[in-house]
Amino acid sequence: MGFNCGIVGLPNVGKSTLFNALTATAQADAANFPFCTIEPNLGRVAVPDERLDRIAAVAKPAKVVPTQLEFVDIAGLVKGASRGEGLGNKFLSHIREVDAIAHVLRCFEDTGVTHVESSVDPVRDAETVETELMLADLESLERRVTPLTKRTRGDDDDAKDAKVQLAIVERALAALRAGRPARTIALAEDEEKPFRKLQLLTAKPVLYACNVDEADAATGNAWSERVVARAESQGAAAVVVSAKIEAEIAQLTDAAEKKAFLENLGLHETGLARVIRAGYGLLDLITFFTAGPKEVRAWTVRKGARAPEAAGVIHSDFERGFIAAETIDWKEFVALGGEQAAKDAGRMRQEGRDYQVKDGDVILFRFNV
Repeated sequence: MGFNCGIVGLPNVGKSTLFNALTATAQADAANFPFCTIEPNLGRVAVPDERLDRIAAVAKPAKVVPTQLEFVDIAGLVKGASRGEGLGNKFLSHIREVDAIAHVLRCFEDTGVTHVESSVDPVRDAETVETELMLADLESLERRVTPLTKRTRGDDDDAKDAKVQLAIVERALAALRAGRPARTIALAEDEEKPFRKLQLLTAKPVLYACNVDEADAATGNAWSERVVARAESQGAAAVVVSAKIEAEIAQLTDAAEKKAFLENLGLHETGLARVIRAGYGLLDLITFFTAGPKEVRAWTVRKGARAPEAAGVIHSDFERGFIAAETIDWKEFVALGGEQAAKDAGRMRQEGRDYQVKDGDVILFRFNV
C-alpha cells in the first residue's frame, strides 16, 4: 500500500516547485503563470527511514528497498472551480482520486512572483480552495438525496443500506452548509465504509504545507503561524517547508554535504521528511520490515492491519495461504544481531491471524499455497 497525496493550492504558491524538489525531477513545469500544470504529474519517491538502514546494516542484504510515496501535482484551483471555472472540473476529479491532500499555501512575499489574489494571505487562500471543494461536495450530495430517499421505501437489504447512507448524507450536508468540511462529522464504525463510498473531497485528510522563504525555513513566520492555528482548529496537520530550499537540497548527492547544508540553515531534516511524517500520521499508516540475505525491505500498511493483510501487501499468495507471522521489534532485531540470533535467543514471536502489526515490526511470514 502506498501513500498517495495530491498537491493542491492556488496558482503560483509553489506547488510545482515543491513537487519537483520532492521527486527530484523536472516533470512539472514551475513557470510563473496560472495553469502551467495541465495534467497531474506523478512522482514516486523513496521514504527515508533510519530504521531500514539500521536493519540492513545487521542483515547485510544484497538489496535494500524502501517503501514508496507517491505525490500527484495537481494544477492550481481558482474561485469558481466547482462551477468549472479555470480547469475546475478536471482538477476536482484529480483530487477525488488521491488519498490525502497536501495543500500548499504561500507564506512568503516576492514581488517577482504574481499572486492570483494580488496579496499574500494563506488563510484566505486555504478558505478559497476549501470553499470550492465544499461546494463541489454539496452539489454531489444534493444529487444523491432523491434517489436514496426512493430506495429507503422497503424492507429489503437495499432499503436498509440506503437508510444508512441517507443518514450519512444528511449529516454531511448539514456540516457543509454550516461551512464545515465533511471530515468533521462523527461516524460510527459501521458508517465508515459507506461514508468512504461517497468519495467526498472534503472528507480527505489535509496537510497544510506552509511554503516560506529561506530565512523562515527553521522557525516559520507570522503567516505560517496563522495556518498552524487553523490546522489545529480543524484537526488537520501543518508543516513549514521552503520549496526553494528543498529544490537546492535535491541537487545535492553527498549525504555529508546535505547534512551540513541543513545545519547551516538551522534545520535537522528535510521538508520531505516532515511531509512524510505528517502524511503517515494523517492516514494512520505504519511501516513493517522484512529482512533476509537477498533483500531488506520496508512496507506500508494501515494502522490496525492484521498479519494476513500485511502479508497480502507483499503478495496475494502470502495472504491467501497465511499460516503464521514470526515477528520481532526492529530495535531488538538490531540489538541481537539479526534473525538467526533472535531465533537462537527465543525472541522471535509466532503470531496468528488476529495479530495487529505494529510500527517497526520485522516479520517473517509463513504461508502455504
